[in-house]
Amino acid sequence: MIKTRNLQKRVATAGGELEILKGIDLEIKSGESVAVIGASGSGKSTLLGLLAGLDEASGGSVEIDGTALESLDEDARAALRQEKVGFVFQSFQLLPALTALENVMLPLELKGQADPQHAAEDYLTRVGLADRFDHYPRQLSGGEQQRVAIARAFAARPRLLFADEPTGNLDTATGAHISDLLFELNAQESTTLVLVTHEERLAERCDRRLRMQAGELSES
Repeated sequence: MIKTRNLQKRVATAGGELEILKGIDLEIKSGESVAVIGASGSGKSTLLGLLAGLDEASGGSVEIDGTALESLDEDARAALRQEKVGFVFQSFQLLPALTALENVMLPLELKGQADPQHAAEDYLTRVGLADRFDHYPRQLSGGEQQRVAIARAFAARPRLLFADEPTGNLDTATGAHISDLLFELNAQESTTLVLVTHEERLAERCDRRLRMQAGELSES
């Protein structure tokens, strides 16, 4: 599902060029769940951004489902993400002017999916928010907002889901519930999951664990 070869990322700084990723070779199979763990600043979120086509590499290659991202322009990368990729972020990324239902419906409408309201209602119900369709993000707790974000991600039926610190802004009990929900839906949908986290307990639930340290990736 994902393949990288000699993937590199460098950025210019006042003190000279900084090498963030140092030639990453990685292969993730369809349906696999993989955790990328490591300390803050190790490069794990940078890696996720490159795998998702949200950022451009300084060298090397990334393939998603056989398509080389470096061969695509930004519009084509956006189209590929819309078709195949879902996201769950630490900061929820809900639109404050839209209700929970509208937040889940929006990407489905942009994708041209038939009957987006029915699909959105179904996934919100599956994450336990059947009584929150008309609530705005400000009216929801952090855990409820993350459940909306998970419903939004899975409702589009992505083949590949990226989760960046999905429990990072939640207390321990709520985070555990969100983790259960994420893995439950992932198993039901047979989605390929790439999870960036600093939480060892969460990472242990994945099929594989990879450790990022000083821009290099190794099996953990």
